[in-house]
Amino acid sequence: MPCERKPMRYGHSEGLTDVCFDDEGKSLVTCGSDGDVRIWESLDDDDPKSINVGEKAFSVALKNGKLITAVSNNTVQIHTFPEGDPDGILTRFTTNANHVTFSTSGSKVAVGSSDFLVKIVEVMDSSRQTTLRGHEAPVLSVAFDPSDEFLASSSCDGSVAVWSVESQTQVALWKVLQKSSDVSTAKSLCRLAWQPRSGRLLAIPVDATVQLYDRNTWTHVSTLSDDLSTQVANVVVWSPCGKFLAAGTVGGNLLIWDVEAKLCVERQKHEKGFTVCGMAWHPSGGRIAYTDTEGCLGLLDGVSSASAPTSSSSTKATAAKEKKDYDDLFDDDDDRMMDEGMSDSRSPMKKALVEDDDDDDLMPATGRARNRASFLDDDNSLDAASVKLDKLPDEDGNSAILPPVVPAVSRPVYEGPMPTPPQRAFQPGSTPVHLMHRFMMWNSIGIVRGYNDDQDNAIDVEFHDTAIHHAMHLTNTLGHTMVDLSQEAVLLACEGTDELASKIQCLHYSCWDTHKEWMVDLPKGEDVRALCLGQGWAAVATSTLMVRLFSIGGVQREMFSLPGAVVCMAGHGEQLLIVYHRGTGFDGDQSLGIQLIQLGRKRKQVIQGDALPLSRKSYLAWTGFTAEGTPCCIDSEGVVRILNRTLGNNWTPVCNTRESCKSKSDNYWVVGVHENPQQLRCIPCKGSRYPPTLPRPAVAVLPFKLPYCQTTTEKGQMEEQYWRSVLFHNHFDFLSSNGYEIDSEGQSRAQKEQQELLMKMFALSCKLEREFRCVELAELMTHNVVTLAIRYASRSRRMALAQKLNELALEKANQLYEEEEQEEEEPAYQSVAQNSRDSLPQNENFVIYSLSCHFNLCDFKKKIFRKSWFNHVRRESRGSSLNPFKKGAKSPERPSPKPVNREVRANPFKVSSAGKSSGSPAGQSRTTNVLDSMTMSSRKPAALSGTSKQSKAPVLKPLAPKAKSKTQATLLQMSATKVSSKKQQIQSGTESVKQAPAATPPVSAENTENRKPKTGFQLWLDENRKSILGDNPDFEEMDVIKEGMGRFRTLTAEERLEWSEKAKSESDPKKRKREHGGEEDEEMESDESGGKKKKPSNSSAKLSAFAFNKE
Repeated sequence: MPCERKPMRYGHSEGLTDVCFDDEGKSLVTCGSDGDVRIWESLDDDDPKSINVGEKAFSVALKNGKLITAVSNNTVQIHTFPEGDPDGILTRFTTNANHVTFSTSGSKVAVGSSDFLVKIVEVMDSSRQTTLRGHEAPVLSVAFDPSDEFLASSSCDGSVAVWSVESQTQVALWKVLQKSSDVSTAKSLCRLAWQPRSGRLLAIPVDATVQLYDRNTWTHVSTLSDDLSTQVANVVVWSPCGKFLAAGTVGGNLLIWDVEAKLCVERQKHEKGFTVCGMAWHPSGGRIAYTDTEGCLGLLDGVSSASAPTSSSSTKATAAKEKKDYDDLFDDDDDRMMDEGMSDSRSPMKKALVEDDDDDDLMPATGRARNRASFLDDDNSLDAASVKLDKLPDEDGNSAILPPVVPAVSRPVYEGPMPTPPQRAFQPGSTPVHLMHRFMMWNSIGIVRGYNDDQDNAIDVEFHDTAIHHAMHLTNTLGHTMVDLSQEAVLLACEGTDELASKIQCLHYSCWDTHKEWMVDLPKGEDVRALCLGQGWAAVATSTLMVRLFSIGGVQREMFSLPGAVVCMAGHGEQLLIVYHRGTGFDGDQSLGIQLIQLGRKRKQVIQGDALPLSRKSYLAWTGFTAEGTPCCIDSEGVVRILNRTLGNNWTPVCNTRESCKSKSDNYWVVGVHENPQQLRCIPCKGSRYPPTLPRPAVAVLPFKLPYCQTTTEKGQMEEQYWRSVLFHNHFDFLSSNGYEIDSEGQSRAQKEQQELLMKMFALSCKLEREFRCVELAELMTHNVVTLAIRYASRSRRMALAQKLNELALEKANQLYEEEEQEEEEPAYQSVAQNSRDSLPQNENFVIYSLSCHFNLCDFKKKIFRKSWFNHVRRESRGSSLNPFKKGAKSPERPSPKPVNREVRANPFKVSSAGKSSGSPAGQSRTTNVLDSMTMSSRKPAALSGTSKQSKAPVLKPLAPKAKSKTQATLLQMSATKVSSKKQQIQSGTESVKQAPAATPPVSAENTENRKPKTGFQLWLDENRKSILGDNPDFEEMDVIKEGMGRFRTLTAEERLEWSEKAKSESDPKKRKREHGGEEDEEMESDESGGKKKKPSNSSAKLSAFAFNKE
């Protein structure tokens, strides 16, 4: 079937187009995205008649002098033909109508729209309408069968349906297409076509093939394909005789099949490789008109011979296939080489084929390789017959026509996953560039609108808070297409042209000088693709895979390369977020990577090239930061994801805007995200993806909801609320770690809310008798809430659960104790603590530590004693400790310490007279002991005296008191028990020393009254003390206690419980009161564990009895 491909000519602006012939074939009618319908007398008509029907025209149909068009204002209009006079509105939809077609009789019109509806309307009486419902996505195309009995429709939901026009029911449904969310993202327009006259076959373009279905059985009977073309079929059309079928593909291929022989008899290639989106066969069968997504019109002429071939021609083709000459051997290879250069796109939108323009005129009409002799240049392959076929192109650009050759051996066809076209770069918070009135930016700072029409080309900047700056009106003389807005500046950028370079313009309105504007030209050939603003900096990503950083005043800073083409950028404070293509996606999925960079003083890369998760077969719709500074992204399926910093910088889905849409064609356009309060601020778009600029759209607030399982149950609801609260309050830790002020009250409220939810889930699990689950929930609680859980379990008579929770509470207490010991101290605290423990005698550390705990010293002083005591234990283990209180410390000689007898100890408080300093008066008491300078009057910082009164101790910040763990309480009680026996020795030892001042009260009797009842561990230690000393005869008292605690922990929970019950039975339940001189008794304080503490009125006076006294 030799035919001639006429040169393409301009018809409409860029976008979807459609074409049809009139009933007699005298005129050609086209429509396009410019909203015009043009009537062409021929392809060479330089002055076609133009009819403006609206802003955009998506489809056109002509019959019986009625011109029907689907217009972007959601209407289907009627015009007279050829006059072009308006004849009313046929029907309306809530969104765009995508395709229109006439019935065979011309009395009815079928329309498919993006609101999932198919309507059948009477042309003469538009009030008589039939609505077919059943599709779950926008309708792509509709087609009447020749008898007007059935109507076929294809949809973005992946289905092709056949309806009975009379009964309005669905008679057949095939799920053969790839699903998509909109016509613009559909893999194919899927224009259906019934076989003329008989209507026996329905042609459906499916991927790179055309499937034929029988009208009588509604079954698949045949598939038409071409081994040399793997591009997706977009539109099909039958010849008037019904023997041939033509198809236009996404990559620009034009194929014609002999349906009976199932052979591809003609292949043509679009001269630019653009997507063919409209086709029409002339009523006479001699020509095929086609249009592309670039708005051009083309014609295949000389197809009249298509009606002539019969079965005999098929026989001749088969015989020619068996002929083994050199020309036939290389025919298929030449075709395959041609097909290797074809573009393969997954979208019906245009995908230009990048090739040399000079080669276009040399492309033969059949699409075969031009220079066949290049394969026959050796002497053995030279053949006169084959050389004669290789004619040079004629002067008019047409080359010799070669007969089609069917390949003798079928070669394997690639059927694997197809690559996805990469997503183009965009600016988050902006609408598409091609709109005349558009939002160039909408964020938490303000709104930037762009106007580009015949009257004006300007940019309006409006601030939500006028205190930042007043509204601005800018003349867009440079043609800026990208904008970002912050509290400091407005950043604009435009792409370069052949004459002008790409420019960056910044209006720094927060600048304190008079020059508030600066501009930078990028190098030639480098265009801006994305930009963003931060706190004191600006960043732009360019077409050369570069990111350039600028200061807000215009100083060029660092620059670095990206591993892929940028998709978008966002900035917040000192954080820079970059999304780019990290590879090629397949089967509709995008392969995006993300980088998160900290641009503060401590510059670091938080995320380096990790994959950005998106929904299947979706693309990135918005990315940015929450108002609190957490990265967030939204894909085209409406899934909102937020960065979880506590889970290894992974992304957690927190909302799905599709669940709030009333219709599947509705969308939400996001303008901001807030974590506290939890709000997703967006604009509802009815039947579209982007909002109009006028009237100003209203902002809606959507709640967050994590996609947890069984959220309809009470358990699932509380789990979702708890983890959502945890996720959305992680920003407190991030802000505090970066030096930002945080809302302490809000943080405490969040923690309280989380603990309350845990306690509710604990109570619910108790009712359901899920005790193991109760323990799992208790592991998430704080130590104080675990105590409440123990009480709840005890009252519920679940003693086994209470015991498990008791063990968990002990573990949490130990963890708190270990964390407390591992905390780094402030420098001032460390210096004072070092001086304090250096000023303590090594042999009395444990005694002083016990006394400090017994007399309820402040936490800070306890910490000093505790550290000095642990240092004392380590020094004794090394056996190389010295007494820092030894008289004559100025002497360079350091006497070795005397061994201390464990059984009969010398009085550690005794000071020899030979060691007295000559500079001190005889009657002056020593002030070097740290105990004499401690008071309990208040928690305010107090200065601690050192070895001299003239040296000032640093001021210390008060530390918040922390609850003692059970391990500490046990240790202190054991220490207090030993203190009473020590005091007897101290009392007897001080008789040989000079008496202290009379104001010092005796303490030995007092301590015997203040002893606390023994615990279970103390009772166990009293019985097993001899065993421990027998195994370790060199142990000191503290070593015995530590070894005992280790052995006690190895006991089972039941054995430890028995010792605790035994200790309670032996203790006196009555409260003991203490009398001291004539003073009133002190009040008793109760902590959460039920223990009682006494507050002495003056601990310094009591501890002074244990200080060193002069002889």
